[in-house]
This record gives sequence, C-alpha cells and structure tokens, in this order.
Amino acid sequence: MNRAKLMKSKKLGAILALVVIIIAVMLVIGGGLLTLGANARIYAIRTAADISARCAADAGLTEAIAVMNVNPGYYFNNPPQKPDTDLPNSEPPATFSYTSYTVTSQGKNEVGIVSIGKCNAAQRTVWGRLRLRGVGEVGVLVRDSMVLKAGTLVDGRDSRDPANPNPDVEVQIGTTSTLPAMVVLNNGVTVDGDVLVGYGVVDPNTVIKDLGATVTGYKGTLDEEPEFPPITPPVLPNMGMIFAQDKTIQVGPAQSGRYNSIVLKNASEPAKLEILGGHVILYITGDISLGNSCEIVIKQIEGMPHASLDLYVNGDIKSGEGSGFNNQGLPPDLKLWGLAQDPLPPDAQQKWQLNAKSEYFGQIYAPEATVQVNAKGDLYGAFTAYSFEMKSGGNLYYDGALSNVNPNDPGVRFVLKRWGEGEENLPYAAGL
Repeated sequence: MNRAKLMKSKKLGAILALVVIIIAVMLVIGGGLLTLGANARIYAIRTAADISARCAADAGLTEAIAVMNVNPGYYFNNPPQKPDTDLPNSEPPATFSYTSYTVTSQGKNEVGIVSIGKCNAAQRTVWGRLRLRGVGEVGVLVRDSMVLKAGTLVDGRDSRDPANPNPDVEVQIGTTSTLPAMVVLNNGVTVDGDVLVGYGVVDPNTVIKDLGATVTGYKGTLDEEPEFPPITPPVLPNMGMIFAQDKTIQVGPAQSGRYNSIVLKNASEPAKLEILGGHVILYITGDISLGNSCEIVIKQIEGMPHASLDLYVNGDIKSGEGSGFNNQGLPPDLKLWGLAQDPLPPDAQQKWQLNAKSEYFGQIYAPEATVQVNAKGDLYGAFTAYSFEMKSGGNLYYDGALSNVNPNDPGVRFVLKRWGEGEENLPYAAGL
C-alpha cells in the first residue's frame, strides 16, 4: 500500500515538473515573441522616421531651388536660408532646414545647398550643387517642326576662342514634339552632335525623317520636358516708335526704351538702324517691318564702347528682299527675345521672317514664333522657336559662347549640377 502511494506520488510529481517546464518554455517563447514584436515595432517606427527625415531633406532642397528661381539675380547674391520648418502632411511629423552659399568652380560662380531633414531621432542630409542654365545651350530647339536643307552642316564653334578652329563644343538640335516626321534631315545633312525628340518617344526614328543624313552623335529622346520660361522685358520709358525712310538713324544706350514698332522704308535708298556705343535694349510692343535692303546693324566703331542689342518683340518680324540683321560683332552681341505667354499656347502666335546679312547672327529665343531664316552664308548662333527653317544654303554653327550666362540674364534658371547624400560627402564651400 505504501509502495502504491509512493509510485502515485512520483507520477504526480513528474507531471507537475513537466507542466512547469512547459509553462517555462511557453513563457520564454511568449517573451521572445513579445520582444520580437516590440523590436519590429521599434524598427518600423525608426524606418518611418528615417523615411520622413529623408523626404523632408529632399523637400528642403526642392524648395530652395524653387525659391532661387523666382529671382536668380537676387538670390545669387543673397543665397536663401531657412530654419526648422514643418513638412506638410508628414506622419510622423518631420521638419527641414536648409542653408546655401556661393562657391567658385573652374572660374564659374555656382551655388551650394545643404538641406537637413529631421523626424524624431532620425536625421538625413542631402546637398546639391547648382549652376546657371540659360536658354542658349541648345543649337536648335523647337516645339514643332525643323527642316534642314540638303548639304547643311550643323556643328559647334565658340566665339570666345577664335584661335581654336576646331573647339570641342557639344551640339544638340531637336524638337519637343512626339509626332511623326517633325525633324526633317535632307540628303547630305551632317549633324556633328545629337538629334533629340520629345520625351517619352519609344522610337526616335518615327519623329526624325532621315533622307540620307549623317549624325555623328545619337538619335534619342529628351531626358525631360524642357522648360520654356516666359521672358519679361525690363522696365523702360515709352519712346513712341522707330521710323526711318531713305536714311540712317543711330541708337545708343540713351535711346533704350519701349517702342510701338520699328519701321524702316526704302523709297529711294535703304534705311538703316545702327546700334552703337554700348548695350542697347529695345522693347517693341508691336511689329518690326524692314523694307527692301533695309538693315538693323549692330555696328562696332573703333574708340567707342562695344555695341550689343537685346531686342524684345511682342509681334511679328517682316523682312523685305535684301533686308535683315547685320551683326558686325559676335553672336552674343545680338539677342532676340519673343515674349511668350505662360502657359504656352498650342500653336505659334508670332511669325518671324529673318534675313542674316552677316554670318555672325546671334541668339533667338521665341518659343511662340515660326522662324524662317535666309542666311547670306553660314549662320552662327542658337535658336529656340516654335518651328525653324533655314531657307537658303549655308551651314549652321552653334556658338558655345551663348551658354555663358549671368544671373540677371532673361530666362536663366538654377539647375542641379551635382547631388549627394550624407555628411561624409558634404561639399562645403572650400570643398567640391
């Protein structure tokens, strides 16, 4: 009897020990699961905070660029700063702050931006190096069609370096259109550079009608939809109109102003408008009409300041036989600005018929104009238009000097030159 009780007692003790072990194991597993869940939760919170901090840093960099592009001339000399600012619609809440500074790189003034995003304990840093981009960085850029006549050579030169006959100037021509056959390269055309078509086109050859051309670069698509910034002329005094018949009139910086029109007529001899004695700015609210053999001349006279012309035009440009623009300086000395609307209309609103009386033409920025150019010979410059056609024979040379801009030039934008992340790669003013 005592032995049976003893055996029963041992059996109950073993079961109790097993239950205790099972409970202990379950407690360990449960504790592990709780710890794992807590760690996962903490990791998720930290990851969300890290993502929010990075988004905030990117938002700060984006805002800084947008602020600077409101007025590049002002902000180039007064780089913006912003302290801790809430990132809208952020969960968990995040803030960003940014600082910017002017730096010099290879002789060119640029702007550096450092943006810091914070969320809870997370902090992320991004930086950007900005450069100035003008509207004269592409040889020919159109929104619609471009036609190059048989035998035309498209190449690059740089009027800042006349001693170098073969400078390494990158040349691009193209259209933002995605429609078929909008770029026509006739037989014998040679493009020593790239031919680009609208963003998103699957096969560029559907937009480029190649009738026997040679393209040394590549045929591809634009990396992004290009901007066509609207141009605002400077505030100028009202000066009436510019009119000349059978005579030459001269305009210097003192006559810079806002005019209703330019009309040059030829009754017995050609009329001329000569620009001389420095930088002249003319804002034409109406049309420019050049009679047969009449000219607008950018004239360089020894002993006088170098002449240049910025010509803002609201209306059309009409050129009679033998008339046109005669730039006796270099391409940067003549710039024609079409006053585009914002947003741009779907079709061209201006018609510009231009004759080039000299090889060194200049820069045309007229995204609402159909531009037709009759060249006396080769044509040097940069051309942005709704559509573009070189009507007569001759070669087209993009002048790399037109890419050299300052913050107060029309149409200038700050764009990212370099971008990076992290404190270890941070390019302070004395660095990159």
